[in-house]
Formats: sequence, structure tokens, C-alpha cells
Amino acid sequence: MAKKAGSKKGGRESLVVGSKVKAYVRSQGGIVAGDLLEAVSAKVYELLDAAVERSKGNKRSTVRPQDL
Repeated sequence: MAKKAGSKKGGRESLVVGSKVKAYVRSQGGIVAGDLLEAVSAKVYELLDAAVERSKGNKRSTVRPQDL
């Protein structure tokens, strides 16, 4: 069985492009910690989960920008 690319503990696949996150942080003069990408992906999951719930609460299946 093949392993999912970007798979982390908890069984969730990363939702961020690591090289893009790193490049952005570095362009702002920052240094990227080893666990930053996992934390950013977790925040994206939280944001999307809340947006899906909001759209369902509004009796829609389409998640729109205003749901964020």
C-alpha cells in the first residue's frame, strides 16, 4: 500500500505547499521552524472545517469566501 505524500500523524495530509510557505516567511526576514508547516496545515483544516459548518448552517453545500 502506497503512503500518502505529505501524510502526518493524525492521518491528515498537509494542505500547504511547504516550499511556498518557507519562501514567504524567508521573504519577510523570518526563519522557518521545523514544525511550522504542520501547524499551518492544522490551522487551514480548522478554517475550512468552520467554513463548511457555516455553509451547512446556512443550508448550502457550496462553501463560499464569506464562510471563512
